[in-house]
Amino acid sequence: MAAPLRIQSDWAQALRKDEGEAWLSCHPPGKPSLYGSLTCQGIGLDGIPEVTASEGFTVNEINKKSIHISCPKENASSKFLAPYTTFSRIHTKSRVLEGHVFDVNCCRFFPSGLVVLSGGMDAQLKIWSAEDASCVVTFKGHKGGILDTAIVDRGRNVVSASRDGTARLWDCGRSACLGVLADCGSSINGVAVGAADNSINLGSPEQMPSEREVGTEAKMLLLAREDKKLQCLGLQSRQLVFLFIGSDAFNCCTFLSGFLLLAGTQDGNIYQLDVRSPRAPVQVIHRSGAPVLSLLSVRDGFIASQGDGSCFIVQQDLDYVTELTGADCDPVYKVATWEKQIYTCCRDGLVRRYQLSDL
Repeated sequence: MAAPLRIQSDWAQALRKDEGEAWLSCHPPGKPSLYGSLTCQGIGLDGIPEVTASEGFTVNEINKKSIHISCPKENASSKFLAPYTTFSRIHTKSRVLEGHVFDVNCCRFFPSGLVVLSGGMDAQLKIWSAEDASCVVTFKGHKGGILDTAIVDRGRNVVSASRDGTARLWDCGRSACLGVLADCGSSINGVAVGAADNSINLGSPEQMPSEREVGTEAKMLLLAREDKKLQCLGLQSRQLVFLFIGSDAFNCCTFLSGFLLLAGTQDGNIYQLDVRSPRAPVQVIHRSGAPVLSLLSVRDGFIASQGDGSCFIVQQDLDYVTELTGADCDPVYKVATWEKQIYTCCRDGLVRRYQLSDL
């Protein structure tokens, strides 16, 4: 991947004033960084600022919420998006789901959009009604905090990953654990479930699956482990598909297709692997040494967020990286999408919404 470009986090506000300036930089691997600036020369009749770049940088395109910058010397190009909306009071307006004893580490909506699954440091997994904030189910069985979850198909079964080193499959209808999918002996930081390509051998279950298991057939389970290992299993068979050793603790993972996947590490590496040939990665993306905190598949690409506040989108059909700006060096913990909108949550307490027309 080309050298990453960086820009001042509040560039959109800074460049809306006459002679307003914003800094930018380019960071080629193994070379000195290049520094420059953008300057507003005035505001056009359409409300779009007229911006020029200092030597070494080029402004390719600009509108009210985005600017496309290139550094020709390093063949680097990025499109920077400013948030359309910043939610600063979201925690005072939402329904409060109360019931976990300690910190809540993860939450996600079921496909219906009316029910929420959460996991906490109290080792409990809870299901909530988003309509009245009531807790309808509590799963107990883990001996350590729950760090991530995944929903299988429509949600009759869910998967949890814990600091106790286990991943478990749960029956939502009967509030029961259907089994321990893996016991790693190391904290499981992230989990993903995906449909497997027909060419992948997932193995056969040693015992007949419970009739309460729904939608686990032909599915893969991916575990991002603290001990630098990325583990892939057949969800129904519980059989190992591969075990990959990375450069540092794996924090998160996601499937791109029936055979391609991504996993991010604490030292800033994003590994792309092919399940059919997992010994060597397809590619390793490294933009900074900051921890990779979340990965999310989008059409023809993915979104990644890191501990240094960077959040970027890579799409196969584009020759540039799209950067979601606004976070000023604060970690971006999680990213979510809804139709053509992207939401990020950051340590600064803000949820930001971005509009992306090409998603």
